[in-house]
Amino acid sequence: MGAIASRKITVVGAGFVGMSAAQKCAEKNLAREVCLLDVLEGRPQGIALDLNHAAAIEGYTTEVVGTNEPKGTAGSDLFIMTAGKPRKPGMSRSDLLEVNGKVVASVAETIRTWSPDAIVIVVTNPLDTMVHLMRAKLGFPSRRVIGMAGVLDSARFSWFIAQATGASVKDVDAMVLGAHGDSMVPMPGACTVNGVPITQLLDAGTIAGLADRTRSGGAEIVKLLKTGSAFYAPASGAVAMAASILLDEKRLLPCACFLNGQFGFEGVYTGVPAILGAEGVERIVELPLDTEARIQMQKTVGAIDADIQALRDLGLL
Repeated sequence: MGAIASRKITVVGAGFVGMSAAQKCAEKNLAREVCLLDVLEGRPQGIALDLNHAAAIEGYTTEVVGTNEPKGTAGSDLFIMTAGKPRKPGMSRSDLLEVNGKVVASVAETIRTWSPDAIVIVVTNPLDTMVHLMRAKLGFPSRRVIGMAGVLDSARFSWFIAQATGASVKDVDAMVLGAHGDSMVPMPGACTVNGVPITQLLDAGTIAGLADRTRSGGAEIVKLLKTGSAFYAPASGAVAMAASILLDEKRLLPCACFLNGQFGFEGVYTGVPAILGAEGVERIVELPLDTEARIQMQKTVGAIDADIQALRDLGLL
């Protein structure tokens, strides 16, 4: 990805997730420039100026540039795609399929035209379906088109585990596979507190309750906010992935990857553990699945396939 002096990140969408992602990228000095692209005139420019004013206080040298012009994104090494309509109370992520599908298709054209060598991290919901659409429209190798969900879902699971065990969240390692939605697959057997399996710290009923709360974690926030959805943690998840790629950290993170036989699935994006480095997805790591987890993974892939078929019915694929 080159030295920081030459790196450029574009964040698409200057809503709460996008502006938070731009801020985190700048504060971590991940690139020479962070470009914030949005269709609303003045908004990305205003956010960019505000973030640049904070640079002297926070001590970062990244410059944030706001634009309404797709060509302003030219030469980006990495895109974080956040644009799209957020959920409202009572809505499922799949309810956003048509409106956000059109946004993704439009942004794919921008990326393909102005940054054909970029790596793309998709955050827009419904996540697994939107990353599938993004890759189809881009025609990029699948390793360069990735979805952010597992990092977020696993972080939520980690927080709930920390609260239940009384341990520091810094010592919790959690893993969630599958779709970013109600059919996601928390993996208690792969969750530890500083190496100690949570099955030795919590009873089965408590663990099941934490898994259920993780599945509805986003909806819980939507219900509380009433007029928006989560943005701090989704932005953190996307930037963690971006950092692993741009800095070639080789972190193993759960994210939506294109499967070619892994876990027994073919030709579908869903959440799995992957090593992220300078080439994007450098390796998908297969975990052993018990019978229940395998059934859940089949259900989650089935839900994604249904959304993909809906995209075809809408003429978007």
